[in-house]
Order: sequence, then C-alpha cells, then structure tokens
Amino acid sequence: MKPDIFQITRQSICALGIVLAAGVAHAEPKHGLSMYGEPALPHDFVSLPYVNPDAPKGGRIVLGESGSFTSLNPHMQKSQVPWMLRFYGYESLMGRSYDEPFTLYGLLAESVETSPDRDWVEFTLRPEAKFADGTPVTVEDVIWSYETLGTIGHPRYLGAWSKVDKIEATGERTVRLTFNIDDRELALIMGMRPILKKAQWDGQEFNQGGFDIIPITTAPYQIGDFDAGKYVTLVRNPDYWGKDLPFMKGKANLDEIRMEFYLDGSVMFEAFKAGLLTSFREGNSAKWDTQYGFDAVTRGDITKSEIPHQRPTGIEGFVMNTRNPLFEDWRVREALISLYNFEAINDTITGGALPRITSYFSNSPLGMLAGPAEGRVAELLAPFADTLKPGTLEGYTLPVSDGTLTNRKGIRRAVALFKEAGWEIKDHVMQNAEGTPFAFEILVNTGADENLRMGNMFVESLVPLGIDATLTRIDSPQLKERTQVYDFEMAYYQVGLSLSPGNEQMLYWGHEGIENPGTRNWMGMNEPAAEAMIDVMLTAESQDEFQAAVRALDRVLISGRYVIPFAYSNIARIAHDSSLKYPEHVPIYGDWIMYHPDVWWSEETK
Repeated sequence: MKPDIFQITRQSICALGIVLAAGVAHAEPKHGLSMYGEPALPHDFVSLPYVNPDAPKGGRIVLGESGSFTSLNPHMQKSQVPWMLRFYGYESLMGRSYDEPFTLYGLLAESVETSPDRDWVEFTLRPEAKFADGTPVTVEDVIWSYETLGTIGHPRYLGAWSKVDKIEATGERTVRLTFNIDDRELALIMGMRPILKKAQWDGQEFNQGGFDIIPITTAPYQIGDFDAGKYVTLVRNPDYWGKDLPFMKGKANLDEIRMEFYLDGSVMFEAFKAGLLTSFREGNSAKWDTQYGFDAVTRGDITKSEIPHQRPTGIEGFVMNTRNPLFEDWRVREALISLYNFEAINDTITGGALPRITSYFSNSPLGMLAGPAEGRVAELLAPFADTLKPGTLEGYTLPVSDGTLTNRKGIRRAVALFKEAGWEIKDHVMQNAEGTPFAFEILVNTGADENLRMGNMFVESLVPLGIDATLTRIDSPQLKERTQVYDFEMAYYQVGLSLSPGNEQMLYWGHEGIENPGTRNWMGMNEPAAEAMIDVMLTAESQDEFQAAVRALDRVLISGRYVIPFAYSNIARIAHDSSLKYPEHVPIYGDWIMYHPDVWWSEETK
C-alpha cells in the first residue's frame, strides 16, 4: 500500500504548527524568569514574601565596615569601593527574590521574553523608569551600560559578555541580547547588570577611580555625604520612580544608610557599644554569648537577633597560592591542613560552638554527599579519573585532631606527607633536598582580629616542625592590590556561594584566572574537571542534572586542598538598635545581599 503523501504532508504541517505555537507560547513576555520551572510569585503579586509591605519610611542606620575605600565607582577593578554601593546604589532590569534559589522579577523592565532554548532574551523597559535627576531610562542607556561594563568594566562582567553575539534595540522600549553559546543562565545573568546613565560619562574615563564623579542612578538610594576612606552615606530619594512597584514594596525603608570605616575590629566593636553604630554583625559565637552584657543590651536599647539561612557555607580560610612552587604539591597542602589544629583553635576562638566547613557547598542540597561518588556524579567525573586528586572519587574528609594543643596525630601525618613531597626536618628546619627552607607569609586584613588570632595560633603550631611562617597585617587597599594580581603566598580568603551557582563559578575557579588579574581564583587552580562540571551546570535542563554537576564540582574543589577551612554558622548574629525591625518571615538566603538593611525599618521615636 502506497503512503498518502498528502495526508503525511497535512499531518506534518499540523505538527509543525503545534510546535511553533508551543514555541510562541513559551516565548511570550512574562513578569519574571526562573532558572528552572516558573517563578513562585504570580504576575499580580503584591510584594515579596519576606518584606513588610506596610513598613514605615524614615530613620537611619549606621553600620561599621572594615578597612577603607578609594573610589565610589564599584564597576571597575583598580580601586577599593564600599561594597554596598554596587548593590544599593544601582538598579538592574530585573531584581532577585532571595526566597527562591534563582528567580528574577521585573524592576527597570516591565517584562522579559526568551526563547525555549534561551538563546536570546528581550527586555521591555518600564515607561516610568527614571534616573534620580528625572531623566528617563532609555534603551540607549541600557545598551551603553552593557557594552561598557562588558568591555572595560570589572572582570566580573567580562566573562558573560564574551558569550553575547549581539545586543540591539528592537523597539522604542525593548532591547534584545542574542547569545553565541548554549548557556541557560545567561538570560538571567543579563537581567542583573547595573544600568548607568550614558550622558553622565560622555567625555569621562569610566574605568578611573577617585571621587570626582558621583554616579546618577535609578536606585532608591543616592550617595550623600562622604569623607574619602572614612565614611559614606546613602540617602533615600523621596522621588524615587519605583517606590510603588510590587517588587519594591517594603524595601528601602530607611532615610539614610551610613557606613563608618574602621581599621581595627576591636575599635569598631567599642564604637558600637558607645552608640556610634546602630547595627553590628557578630561572627564569633563565643563573643556573642559572653561580651554582649553591656548596659545598652541589659536596658533593652540593643536587641540581639539571630537570623537563620539555608545557603551553602561557601569557603572561608587560609588559601594557598599554587602559582608558588612551595604549594604546587597537593601533599604539601594536605600537610598544612593537618597542621591547622582546627579543633583546638575553634575551641579557643568560639568555645567549640561552630562546626567546620566540610566542603564548598555544604549546608545545602548542593553539597557533596559523604563517601564514594555514585550515580550521575560518578558518571560526570569518570572521564577525568586519571587527573583527579586522591579522594575526589573515593570521598574526601578533612583531617580531625584529638582536640589537644599538641596535635600529635596531625603532626605525624604532616611529617609523612612532607617527606613524600621531598621535604624533611634537618637541623630543626623543614627543607628540601637543595636545602631550601620551607618559609612563607600569611596576609591578613589589619582589622580582622579573629583571623589574626587564628593565624597566630597556626603560625605557632608550625614552629616545632621548623617551618618559618610570618603573619603580616595589611590594610584593605594593600590587601586588594596584592591579591588582585596574586602577589601572595597564603592569605585570608572568603567566597560566598549561592543556591544557584552558575557563570561566576568560572571566574572563581577557571584556568584563565591563573594569569588574568581580578578573579577569585586566588589559589591558581587549573582543573579541567572543575570547568567541565561548570559547563554541565550551565547547560543542564533539569534540576537533577544541575545538582549532580554542582556536587561533582564540590568534590573537585575540596579534594584540591587549596584552602585551610575555618568554621561556619548557619545563622547570622546581628546586634542592633531596638528601634530597627525586620519581618518575621526570613528568606531562604537569610542575612544576605539586599536583606540588611534593605527590608528593615525604623520605629524610632520622632
């Protein structure tokens, strides 16, 4: 029987129509965009779930910050900038909900549209969006901002921009970005770029530091008074264009946010006790329990709040720079981790109350599971089996001491590892076959008192092995200057990680960071397996595949033994003026970016 070619053609056309209709249905403008699935909030949501939409406006908060600052432009590499300016001083086309792993809702853009494959994304600007000087936000501003940040801006913007094939105006208020690579996260990443006022930078050098140009932005806060390196204020704009947006309801409640800078952490704490600061984050649980009995607390003028979170631990500790031959061998790095007597140090510093970071994504569903790699995680790592560090596939756990100051178990293990790597103690000095002593410098921020204490205890524990370690206190600008170009041997290091890791991971761990300055790859790692896992993360079409890739990456990172991990806490401890309040519902990210003081408010007596 011959086939009915006309019937087949009609069926094919019908099927094609269904596919095209489905594509059109998926590529329609929406109020939000999620990495996987649909946004949790409907198009007509009233406010984010973790805000008080009826919060009063007014009052102020005074925060203490470590170090100093040399510029007010947070989008360039060459200067030290108050961290809050990047987040509180600028707005993007879309804003993030921190009660979801990775979902964006319209901010400067009223809608977002993307193809089913997410090979392009299109934003439609709100007609009412305005800069603080009253001028409208235009497509021209958007395109200029993306091109400028992507070419001469901070390195955090450069990697994603290289994946953009073109950016174009598709209407009076619409702009489209087309991508040149399969990367599902790009549609969201591009919704989070800060939008700058093009006209303000005409004839100006964008990537220069200093204080000559005060940015004009669309944000609810604008830079007010400042004294270079000492303090800066953010002042709420009463004519802020977006104050009635559902996304902004209950946010930006305080009239003024003031950041005071201190070079010494102890001085900063005393300033808080004296009432010069109105909010203080405490990272030391023992200090929280024992040193907050001063009068303002007992009177009730100061409230102690503990705010939980469900995000990954990230990594915090002393990082070893493998660009230095001293730290090239993983056995040397493992030896130093064994010599860091975490149990005794943790007991001294925190009273033993805090657990240790066990992997980069621990404390979350993305963290590696104990024991050998299994299932999809094992499959993803299998092609790299010959190059993986010991423990990646089999399972890696950090060495544990007996808790005593002598740490005999750790010392015995370290000596054996050093010997395997070609280092032995001769004439009371750890040295290699050529007689070169094992000596290095640890950089720590001048104001980080707790890190200094931990560093001193670590240095003292190395003396019996003939290791000459020097702890160097250095101020923030100098620390940034040296770490930006990887001019250090060992240094205090911290990277916060989210529940939706993506493109930024290549900036953290990619091989280009070995030589390119300004990345977070301070350790100089070059792990093809890590980059392959990041690629899988970026192209995964299901949550299960994404989770497996992150867990595999977690194994590569922790078994690389690049960082001597510290402790972590799954709560934030904030002591604050009792007039400062926050909503009962806490987002899954807890005390994270755009939480404190963004959703807080003041009930101070007028």
